[in-house]
Amino acid sequence: MIQRLLVANRGEIARRVFATCRRLGIETVAVHSDADASLPYVAEADHAVRLPGNAPADTYLRIDLVVEAAQRSGADAVHPGYGFLSENADLARAVLAAGLTWVGPPPEAIEAMGDKVRAKEIAEKAGVPVLAAPSDPTEADLPLLVKASAGGGGRGMRVVRTLDRLEAEIEAARAEAESAFGDGTVFVEPYVEAGRHVEVQVVATADRAVALGTRDCSVQRRHQKVVEEAPAPGLPAATEAAMCEAAERLAADIGYRGAGTVEFLYDPAADRWFFLEMNTRLQVEHPVTELVQEVDLVELQLAVAEGQVPDVQRMPAKGHAVEVRLYAEDATYTPQSGALVTFDLPSDVEFGPLSGAGVRVDSGFASGDEVSTFYDAMLAKVMAWAPTREQAVRMLVAALRRARIHGVTTNRDQLVAILSDPVFVAGDMTTTWLESRPISAESPADSTPRDRANLVAGALMLAAADAERRTVQQGVPAAWRNVVSQPQRTTFEGHDPVEWWGTRDGFDVQGVAVLEVSPTRVRLEVDGVTGRWDGLIDVDQRTGTREVWVDGAVGSVRLREVPRFTDPADAVASGSLLAPMPGTVVKVVAEVGATVSAGDAVLVLEAMKMQHTVTAPHDGTVAEINVEPGAQVASGEVLAVVATEQPEEHA
Repeated sequence: MIQRLLVANRGEIARRVFATCRRLGIETVAVHSDADASLPYVAEADHAVRLPGNAPADTYLRIDLVVEAAQRSGADAVHPGYGFLSENADLARAVLAAGLTWVGPPPEAIEAMGDKVRAKEIAEKAGVPVLAAPSDPTEADLPLLVKASAGGGGRGMRVVRTLDRLEAEIEAARAEAESAFGDGTVFVEPYVEAGRHVEVQVVATADRAVALGTRDCSVQRRHQKVVEEAPAPGLPAATEAAMCEAAERLAADIGYRGAGTVEFLYDPAADRWFFLEMNTRLQVEHPVTELVQEVDLVELQLAVAEGQVPDVQRMPAKGHAVEVRLYAEDATYTPQSGALVTFDLPSDVEFGPLSGAGVRVDSGFASGDEVSTFYDAMLAKVMAWAPTREQAVRMLVAALRRARIHGVTTNRDQLVAILSDPVFVAGDMTTTWLESRPISAESPADSTPRDRANLVAGALMLAAADAERRTVQQGVPAAWRNVVSQPQRTTFEGHDPVEWWGTRDGFDVQGVAVLEVSPTRVRLEVDGVTGRWDGLIDVDQRTGTREVWVDGAVGSVRLREVPRFTDPADAVASGSLLAPMPGTVVKVVAEVGATVSAGDAVLVLEAMKMQHTVTAPHDGTVAEINVEPGAQVASGEVLAVVATEQPEEHA
């Protein structure tokens, strides 16, 4: 029997495993990097061991440190979570060699499925359809997908649409895979444009493997899942049964034990499917299966690791569950970092089963936590269960709209737009659908009175905050003047100015009735409808610029105030390449004096396990390079300058 379990992971998945352990009476051990020392999972564990440093290669990817931490803390078992070393056979062997219980499949099964080329050969022998990888690709084979053999989560994956880009994309995928997984092996396979990503959850014991239904994970960006649901909608019963049988057969053939996932590419037009890979670990999206199958997959993992044979049966799904991944990223999928000033996600339960229709949240962060640049940008998983898919989606949308998230830009509004999109509502999404949607759909212009009300609310909150800070004439209304010559103006980046007046009776805004104003709350009447906006004002410590986060009934908006006067010291030279996010400089491609064209790579940044190429904004000459490989940079920092050639003046 397991008495004390170490989770060789961080954040949300560590908290998820700890939740089951607490219910079962198992003590817990957390390992943490320096950047993660103050996160909730560390405080929740019964014991914690520091892994000095921040980079994954120095901390969570160090097998020796993980095993040593287990021994030092008195743990008798290790759970790998997902990501990092979760599919590393060497870790499994090291844990077993140390006399500890490994909560995962046998090392041989990990190796069999860990090499995706070999995994396809095994699947083919088991009678599972596979995609044939071209040995010498031609134009007829396009598009192609370059894929990391040891990868996952979209790292090390590149779509190739022209043969002249193949070698470059292979090299980029290798570098990304090496950084994320310590293994730069990649392979190439045909890329199905309009396919769906359908996977089968399996749990294997000593005597058999059982499929616990399907999940659809087709809503992806950059090959990383954003929305998952169970069961896969619109899947023919015969197809679902065939997938489940194939997954059980494959797991049995390799001697699998515990929880795992077999992933398939489904072509709905032809009702055919192909084996993609098997993840020999717990999936990020495992909660949707738990909700429709009424099981605890972590508990089943622990039972199998202890040598038990839990009674697991293939059962039809009960109701429907939908999960979204809430990321710290902007509308262009650029990871964000910084302090989560407010992080309030409404839910009925955390990390556990629902007693009825409701919302579950599995989160790795809390208000006040710092989102670093060293790891994945996912903040939480928000999921809803209901008797029908339509009800579950509606509940999930409502929960996301009620969430209050301040301090870091997230994809919350994009998630709401995705869940409300007619394509998703109809269940017609494919793996390429999300990236084909216009980004502008998530950032509507100020075209309606309600959109303008967000700006008015933000402006009035700032005005109320200014009035509260006054040390003299506190009884005088905000911005009141004896002789009114013009309105006050508050301008936010990307928006038209908001004009307002300070009167004896309070604030006056044309077209809006102002009912209540404070630095944290505003009530307005717009077109005869009264609404409330909650807010939070934050100050950028680096620039002194104020930001106000405004939460309304239909979503949230982050507004950055434009100062009335600009400090000349803050001016940026034309052609400056600014860091789009905090990160590490991986490679400097261009040299000072080099001639570049618009779009040419100048340098490469790495942040949150993804590489981002910074390109020349226009044709010109590299006038400055201000960083070198290995340098840590802040968001907005000037990395380089590309100067344009000035035309000669003739007398």
